[in-house]
Amino acid sequence: MSIPVIFLDRDGVINKEVNYLSRIEDFVFIDGAIDSIKYLLGIGYEIIVITNQSGIARGLYTLEDYHVINSWMLNEFKRADINILDVFFCPHGPEDDCSCRKPKPGMILDARKKYDIDLSNSWLVGDKEDDIACAISAGIRNTVLVKSGHPISIESSNAKYIKESLAEVMEVIKTNLN
Repeated sequence: MSIPVIFLDRDGVINKEVNYLSRIEDFVFIDGAIDSIKYLLGIGYEIIVITNQSGIARGLYTLEDYHVINSWMLNEFKRADINILDVFFCPHGPEDDCSCRKPKPGMILDARKKYDIDLSNSWLVGDKEDDIACAISAGIRNTVLVKSGHPISIESSNAKYIKESLAEVMEVIKTNLN
């Protein structure tokens, strides 16, 4: 049976945006993110994080640095009784011709193959138009752009909803349950 998933971008959605986050001490959860994720799990969604990490390709931090931060984040979630189904990341730079770097849908499509995801009942929450484009390309129509990361243009956004942060996303999803 296919499962519904909330795909979350990491930087700017789960944690405060820090250009090329490479140290645990710079990782700060956005207010309300933990409670929001708990709520979404509680109403039947799985959570998958999808994140571009071009700092690896740019030589700003190593693959090991990324894995240290990711492991720390997942442990923090476990301490809060949150099980993140998976994390997919793209280590490539914008000039690389990969299929995984958002706005391309590779990470979502890989997740769908691995977990038999029901994309029609899934959501993506991101803080950039590239996140929204990725979701739409993968067949996800339920998209939320949050203002807690990068500057956004409300007038030109392709997102279905625009909210201040992940904390406001709970209400949108709750009102759209089938």
